[in-house]
Amino acid sequence: MTKAPRARAVRLGPRSVAALVLAGAVGLAGFGWPFLAPPDAQLNAHAQDAPWLFAGLLVLLVAVVAAAISESGLGPKAVAMLGVLAATGAALRPVGAGTAGIEPMFFLMVLSGRVLGPGFGFVLGSVTMFASALLTGGVGPWMPFQMLAMGWFTMGAGLLPGPGRLRGRAELLLLAVYGFLAAFAYGILTDLAGWPFMGTLASGIAFDPQAAVPANLARFLAYCLATSLGWDLGRAVVTVVLTLTLGTPVLKALRRATRRAAFEAPVAFDTSAQ
Repeated sequence: MTKAPRARAVRLGPRSVAALVLAGAVGLAGFGWPFLAPPDAQLNAHAQDAPWLFAGLLVLLVAVVAAAISESGLGPKAVAMLGVLAATGAALRPVGAGTAGIEPMFFLMVLSGRVLGPGFGFVLGSVTMFASALLTGGVGPWMPFQMLAMGWFTMGAGLLPGPGRLRGRAELLLLAVYGFLAAFAYGILTDLAGWPFMGTLASGIAFDPQAAVPANLARFLAYCLATSLGWDLGRAVVTVVLTLTLGTPVLKALRRATRRAAFEAPVAFDTSAQ
């Protein structure tokens, strides 16, 4: 007996995949330019301006990717699901804001990406982070980096193996491990986005445009340890705990809603009454 293919809110087409790859390449350059540009590069001469340039570019890229994915079939039912989940995630973010990385939004993003797939997951992660920034007043040059990082975070859950076969405790453990590692990766990426904004004279852990890559790497590691390790660990632990304790009912609810929505069912109009 063959298992029916898993329903997807969005089926990624060639254009969507190309847009995601492009956004990924530019995003990695935007996050990692302090380690990619040599000390004598012109980019380092504008070290305080470069993050703003990449922030503006990432806004456009995220918009292009969202538009490309929408053209792949983000119908009214998927848009409604997107709105509900994004609003829920945005509302969850302030729950533990400022308290040792207690951010339950990440657990919801992991489970939503798992059920609804990578295409929907990327759009959901980006839109949720945008909405939560508006809700919490966190709008700034760091916001596009957070949107892209959260899009990757949620999309990655949709790319995990065994979507049609792995269920129960094994699936929860897989999602918990992913959530733990991805929460740290998200923290490192967002730290990397904000690190160049520190003035070179602020401290010995700030980005130095004139230093070699190994020296800046040591500075960045010290920056992460000094400013965000506890926060990232708290986020990772909370994601694991919520996934293992609430994962089963939330996954069931998401899958039930997905089945009832029948995203891939063709729309047909009944003309028999005419």
